[in-house]
Amino acid sequence: MSTTTTTTTQPAAVELTDIWKRFPGVIANAGANLVVRPGTVHAVLGENGAGKTTLMNVLAGVYRPEEGTVRLRGEVQNFANPAAAIGAGVVMVHQEFRLIPTFTVAENVALGESPRILARRSIEDAVGELAERFGLATEPSKEVWQLSMGERQRVEILKALWRDAKVLILDEPTAVLTPNEATELGRIVATMAADGRSIIFISHKLDEVTEFCDEATVLRGGETVAASLPVDALDAGRLAELMVGEATEVSIRRQRSTVVGDPVLDVRRLSVRDTHGVAVVNDVSLQVGAGEIVGIAGVAGNGQRPLSDAIAGLQAIEDGSVVLDGADITSEKPRARNAAGLAYVPEDRLGVGLAPKLNVVENSILRSYRSLTNGPFIDRGAARASCEALVETYSVKVGQLEAPMAGLSGGNLQRLLVGRELADNPTVVVAAQPTRGLDVQGVAAIQEILVEQSRSGVGILLISEDLDELLALSDRLLVMHEGSVVAEFDPDETSRTQVGAAMAGAVEDTH
Repeated sequence: MSTTTTTTTQPAAVELTDIWKRFPGVIANAGANLVVRPGTVHAVLGENGAGKTTLMNVLAGVYRPEEGTVRLRGEVQNFANPAAAIGAGVVMVHQEFRLIPTFTVAENVALGESPRILARRSIEDAVGELAERFGLATEPSKEVWQLSMGERQRVEILKALWRDAKVLILDEPTAVLTPNEATELGRIVATMAADGRSIIFISHKLDEVTEFCDEATVLRGGETVAASLPVDALDAGRLAELMVGEATEVSIRRQRSTVVGDPVLDVRRLSVRDTHGVAVVNDVSLQVGAGEIVGIAGVAGNGQRPLSDAIAGLQAIEDGSVVLDGADITSEKPRARNAAGLAYVPEDRLGVGLAPKLNVVENSILRSYRSLTNGPFIDRGAARASCEALVETYSVKVGQLEAPMAGLSGGNLQRLLVGRELADNPTVVVAAQPTRGLDVQGVAAIQEILVEQSRSGVGILLISEDLDELLALSDRLLVMHEGSVVAEFDPDETSRTQVGAAMAGAVEDTH
């Protein structure tokens, strides 16, 4: 937890008062309030759809509220755009990083700023000095595409500090980090708070909130239901109860499968190269049995995504094979793999899994529309009935089914995606980051769906950066590092420390 460096006589660094923000058919903020003191780390909590992101976008100048007041250090602000907010010292680091991969760290940090320094070496030196001051280990001359997700996040924070951010908004900042990197981020935010800056920490990982933050504000249904609570007087269970209105298990602990069936997924010596010709998956072999959940842990960027994409047929395979329920599907297209019994919940739910420009009904039938035709056209009535059944089965909260899908919260988008993939009773489910960015109830719902599938005999390959989730759900746990499977653990007989060490590349013989 950070150390507060302020006195009570100072004006609030941030004061949002009675903020209202409406969208067609939705009230995102209904008189929400937030007060953040200088030099503190302040958590903003709430379920998906609670209004957190909208409120932060108001503060960051992305939206203008219909009602309410924004104050910084006691002064009323009316930001016309994000540039105006940045000029006033408010910078938001989004969950999806906004970096140019082919630019260096220094170039990304200084991009868009007035050319205060012209020489490349001088820019790199200045960025290096800033990084050293705040303990943000980085190589200013290195191109961003070469960096891990944790390193990229440091670049985003450096960009904010380069612009002398007094208020830094971190949106789900540990979603792509290992436990060790998350701990390091906690140290970094404490350093920034000690420098007099205010950090707003948006997270669903309540243990990190209790560890890193000084105070917490909870939103529910667009309203503030608890304001500026001292975190050291709370625990994760109480915070979860405030968020959802009742006590909720943060993560279920699954009883391990005592009998695992024959292999339904057999990946044999798989190798993959990326578009730059760089090896990203190296000679990976793994099996998943019927009714078994096999977890894959690893620091983001160590080959998990190309591995899952290759299994699903979305990534070219350089060498090796993929066998599904005894049939070699290595050369099959994604649709044929789906028809053979492979379901895929991709890491990028909007970019790969769903089509944002289509409505809820259209997204729900992307896999099954061929069976819902009436002559050359889709039977709209049958499509709607199919969608209604999916929405009811998986408790997807939607407005109008023909409305744009963009109106759904992250948790409901994920339920729709998972429900669609499971509709055809698959043999194997490859689930990549299925609970990333979801609230407490959303996480529990998706986890329970995967557990129920395994109980019915479906093989599950679960790729996640949430180590607690993997330890709770997996029958076996594999670790990937630099494109290879480097370790295998029994979740009942291992510790977070052992797995974390393997994720960092410090591996003993664990097979």
